[in-house]
Amino acid sequence: MTHIKTQTEWESDMGIKILEYVKSELYMDFIFMDNSLSALVPISSQQVHLWSTDGAYIYYNPSNLINLFKKNDRFLVRAYLHTVFHCLYAHLWLRGSRDISLWNLSCDIFVERIIDQLDKPSTKRILSYMRTCLYSRLGDENVMSPSQIYEFLSKENYSLDELNNEFYTDDHTYWPKDNSDKPSAVEIPNDSQKQWEKRARQLQLSRDRQNGDDKGELNMITSVMAARKNRMNYREFLRRFTRIREELSIDPEEFDLSSYTFGLRLYGNLPLIEPLETRESRKIADFVIVIDTSYSTSGELVKKFLEETFNILSTDNMFFKTCRLHIIQCDDKVRQDIEITSLDEIGKMFDSFELKGGGNTDFRPAFVYINELIENNMLKNLGGVLYFTDGKGTYPSKMPEYKTAFVYLSDYDKEKVPPWAIKFQADKYMIGE
Repeated sequence: MTHIKTQTEWESDMGIKILEYVKSELYMDFIFMDNSLSALVPISSQQVHLWSTDGAYIYYNPSNLINLFKKNDRFLVRAYLHTVFHCLYAHLWLRGSRDISLWNLSCDIFVERIIDQLDKPSTKRILSYMRTCLYSRLGDENVMSPSQIYEFLSKENYSLDELNNEFYTDDHTYWPKDNSDKPSAVEIPNDSQKQWEKRARQLQLSRDRQNGDDKGELNMITSVMAARKNRMNYREFLRRFTRIREELSIDPEEFDLSSYTFGLRLYGNLPLIEPLETRESRKIADFVIVIDTSYSTSGELVKKFLEETFNILSTDNMFFKTCRLHIIQCDDKVRQDIEITSLDEIGKMFDSFELKGGGNTDFRPAFVYINELIENNMLKNLGGVLYFTDGKGTYPSKMPEYKTAFVYLSDYDKEKVPPWAIKFQADKYMIGE
């Protein structure tokens, strides 16, 4: 007997056909993005208004999708590209501790701004007055990334409701929630995130090989991916300061479940083997961050990089539960040392954080002070020292006994840097990307 489709089944099938149509329209204009456009697997859901993605699936509302297709199929074509861009730029995984509503809006504005600049029939639309004015302001302020838009909107007197009405496109219900509290030896991005990072790299390679009419669009789409790459490099750079140490946590890999349950079955309440209560983790125990507060250093830029560093370290779960951090401000003298013993204290520190100094740059006093902390047993497991600076100072002549890295916030004289120092050239556009 032939199965007769129910209304729900018919709508689900029609929804998939509409999504296929939408993708085929985009293929005509963005053939170089075929791998990204076909990546999301459709699943019907009543939990979304139109559709949402978690990076692996696109959850669509069949009835709403069909109704909107009848009224404005061109919007769906553009909206699908909007969702794919969220994945390519990793917006789903970069929120951290930011306000979720403002972050979602910032990501939508960022994506719509790119799409509005693409000269393609499938995505072209007349710019509204609100978009024209906002894009002009963002350009004047050199605001590029979602995090910069986030900061911009936090300070400016815009009506967020009006902006949401203008830029809302897709549902963010299925975006991964903040998982910074989950215990893990090393935070590993989920497979969806890795796959989208791979697709973003493929797009960048396509840009280098492209010579036709699509060259301009590819340049526009991939231009901000360089900043994303720099931030990933900085994340890996920070991992160099982690150490292996045991911490209280059941290690499932070392726990013999079969012997454990056998003892329970045989003796009732007497397991043969108790689970191990510790596991080896690679994290940071003690850490020192030194801030160059001399007159030649941009204080606001230093503060932003400090916030970004703590954001990465916190969201990647790189600290042991018992840790000791020292935030030292120094120009030619040590001006302040803030000691932090829990991650909760970091946010409170930034609420009243002020840069102190303004003199000449001399790196040596900070290292003398750190050595005194070690001698007085104030730092017992020092993972390393991170020194934010413009590089225009006097370096220690002797190599410290601990790992030391200088994060340069501008161009610096490489010949003056001692060979023992770890160097990282920062890019201001990677902050919070």
